[in-house]
Amino acid sequence: MIIRSLRNRLAALFGLIVTGAIAVVYLSVVPPLEGQLRDQKVDALAESALVHVEPLRAVVGRDVPQARVGARLRVAAARSGARVTLLDVATGTEGRRLTVSVDSQPGADPADSRFVLAGQAVRTAHAARGTEPTAGGRVAEVAIPFEQDGAVTKVAVFTDGLEAVDANVAFIRRRVLLWGLVALAVALVAGYAVSRGVTARVRRLERAAGQVAAGDFSTRIRVDSDDELGRLAAAFDDMQRQLSELQTAREQFIATASHELRTPIFSLGGFLELLADEELDEPTRQEFLVQVRGQVQRLTKLATELLDLSRLGSGALELHPEPTDLGVLAHEVTAEFAPALLGHRSELELASPGNGVEVECDPERVAQVLRILIDNAIVHTPAGTPIQVSADRHDGEVRLAVTDSGPGIKRKSMPHIFEPFFTASDDGSRGAGLGLAIASELAGRMDGRLAADSRPGSTTFTLVLPA
Repeated sequence: MIIRSLRNRLAALFGLIVTGAIAVVYLSVVPPLEGQLRDQKVDALAESALVHVEPLRAVVGRDVPQARVGARLRVAAARSGARVTLLDVATGTEGRRLTVSVDSQPGADPADSRFVLAGQAVRTAHAARGTEPTAGGRVAEVAIPFEQDGAVTKVAVFTDGLEAVDANVAFIRRRVLLWGLVALAVALVAGYAVSRGVTARVRRLERAAGQVAAGDFSTRIRVDSDDELGRLAAAFDDMQRQLSELQTAREQFIATASHELRTPIFSLGGFLELLADEELDEPTRQEFLVQVRGQVQRLTKLATELLDLSRLGSGALELHPEPTDLGVLAHEVTAEFAPALLGHRSELELASPGNGVEVECDPERVAQVLRILIDNAIVHTPAGTPIQVSADRHDGEVRLAVTDSGPGIKRKSMPHIFEPFFTASDDGSRGAGLGLAIASELAGRMDGRLAADSRPGSTTFTLVLPA
């Protein structure tokens, strides 16, 4: 559980990053610094040796008493602050052999590291410098050869300890580690605090997601920043709002559909009870039968519209486009409404170009939209209202329009006319309000749109399809 916690993992990640940074700083600073300080020590010793070796060189190789040579050597040692050793170079059958002639600090071990650099100076006949390990620790050394008759006869070795350098390096190492641990502690605390804030925001989203999963859309998500989590919270809040609207629409849909279904069912039940009366006269019986047929037609239409709306919502509706002449299609559909127009005492005018309006579309679905628009014009206008159906091509689009000369749609109703179960009429019996919603969805599925324009005395619904 501790490892799975995002807060602990973020704090551990902070700690690992800082630990890695400390290790990089330590490895990139301490070893190079130690080398640089040692090189500086060797360079300073070499400069000092070259200065103070000259008085010693002046007495070496001549008939000068050994005591005087030793005195000069001790002066050079005192002035340079280093141990100075004068080695003799003897050439024999076994090669060159080095022996201590004079030492400013007598009693040195014959196996001292001085012989290593001295041997290098003898071989190259040039000064040699470097650091060497000894029993007492690493030392800086400079070996300067003395030549006589073209051969190296003696070597002066200047030796100085590196204790000060090692002490400085140890001090720096301790400081780096100390402040590194302090930085690590601060990073862990800061990382824990930051991760705690991040996980608190994540838990807030988690709780909101749980409420949404349980069907509660009332809690709003507070957007408290513009970072990634803030944008996630904003997206989640927008999703929650849309789900809330969808839930409200779903509940409204169920309630409205139940109401629309209940009304004709109750009417049918009432008429059936009346028709069961044996004393009912024949004209009244026939009138009731007409009413029953009307309610059955209403139920059939409502069930078909609900099925179409469901198929559109689920994406199950398939389109079968083919070359279609909208003028011919409009003529066929308008002919279906001859009885309804006669009963409405309305005239329908069909206007289309003589050369036809060809378009690639699903003729069955275009005909369904046209039927909805014509039926809508008949149902929602007074008897005797003229209706016009037109088809034309304009600016790379084809338009199939249905225009009526009725009273028009109220301005406040215009934004809602394509919503399911919305009807602009005051009399709910004039329709369930699904036709225009289905027509608009069908237009969108065909990569087109359904436009509406209404004012007193004229209302036009236009199906616009890409040519």
